[in-house]
Amino acid sequence: MSNPATAIEDHLTTPRHRVYALLEGGQTGGWLGHVIEAVLITLIVGNVLAYTVQSIPDIDAKYARYFGVLEWVSVAIFTVEYLARLWTAPEDPTAQRGRWRSRIGYALRPMMVIDLMSFAPAYIALFIPFIDLRILRLIRLLRLLKIARYSPALSTLMQVLAEERRALYGTVLLLLCAMVFAAAAMHVTEGNVKGASDAFRTMPGSMYWAITTLTTVGYGDVTPITATGRFVAGLTMIVGLGLFALPVGIVATGFVNSIHRRDFVVTFGMLARVPLFRGIDAQIIGEMMTMLRARACAGGTVISAAGARADAMYFVISGEVEASLQNRKIRFRSGDFFGELALLEQTMRSATVVAVEPSRILTLAVDDFNHLLTKHPGLMRRIHKMAAARAEDIAQAGAISESEIKAARRMRKRAERNPDAPDRDADPDVRPDGEPRRRG
Repeated sequence: MSNPATAIEDHLTTPRHRVYALLEGGQTGGWLGHVIEAVLITLIVGNVLAYTVQSIPDIDAKYARYFGVLEWVSVAIFTVEYLARLWTAPEDPTAQRGRWRSRIGYALRPMMVIDLMSFAPAYIALFIPFIDLRILRLIRLLRLLKIARYSPALSTLMQVLAEERRALYGTVLLLLCAMVFAAAAMHVTEGNVKGASDAFRTMPGSMYWAITTLTTVGYGDVTPITATGRFVAGLTMIVGLGLFALPVGIVATGFVNSIHRRDFVVTFGMLARVPLFRGIDAQIIGEMMTMLRARACAGGTVISAAGARADAMYFVISGEVEASLQNRKIRFRSGDFFGELALLEQTMRSATVVAVEPSRILTLAVDDFNHLLTKHPGLMRRIHKMAAARAEDIAQAGAISESEIKAARRMRKRAERNPDAPDRDADPDVRPDGEPRRRG
């Protein structure tokens, strides 16, 4: 029997999946993934700086050759990156099934469209030389948006905007109502006043004044002249301050809460490195992503202590941690998980787990853990089977107690009960071992 306690066998067996993990896993894809991410970020920043200084005629004339080299090196690298992402699209758990359908759907995603636009203008200028190069240079600035793929802060901000969209829609609706009421009040107040601005004679003109006043911009090109009109303008300014402070507070609060909840952003690329999730339906993985808490641990950090109450299950995304049992030490590396045995049997922790080196850990709280197992029987059977195999191997070395050995046997029986039943939680196009099914 293999020993899953020391390190779960690396499931990145195909070149395509290895490339997918490197591109999507970023720094969690090992040193090579870290290098690829650093090179791409450097190119993005370098291109934006080059675009900026090229607007200075003297510098552009003096260093035009170097700017040209940077441009074509960047285009070549961005092209290879784009094609590699298209090639690995079937490895994405959220992609549509089918080799070509998955790639077409993947290519239509916003970030992939941005990736395409980052190098497409260069090829257009090459084959259509008479096109206006100023427009193509402007499109090159889209490369700056590529950095959102590698920035946890920007990813978190986009997630916060999505989560708070209903509250933000509400503030937009309040702003529109305030604009209409302020415009109507000013239209009635100053619309027929001699010497007043012509803008107040129509609702569209009054709405223009209202929005500039609500935003506290106040260009001064349209101003009331009557006492009543100035009173309405004062109320509009006060309302505008409150209305625009509301969405800022919503986004700021959501952003801070998200940062406190997660030390780094969890991506599908990270979860793809965990063998437990191979073949699991993308909907379940997406559900888990909202439950997982990301934690960055420095070397020497105690992740869980022996004798403590079991309150979470852990997944190692990068780095290495060590569990100290009775007479044995066990290492967990990228792709391993631990802490599930105590949760399943509702016992106290039997080992102290410490980060050996700087590591990134995902934590699944006990309530979320129990909810997932109850909702998804297929995931429960998979965890039972892997946990039982791990516990039995450790038991053979005498590193756990007799009660834990019995618990492992009970889990093995539960996992093997009704083994021929279809796994409703598994991806129909992926075998239980994680390899794609062959179609006849």
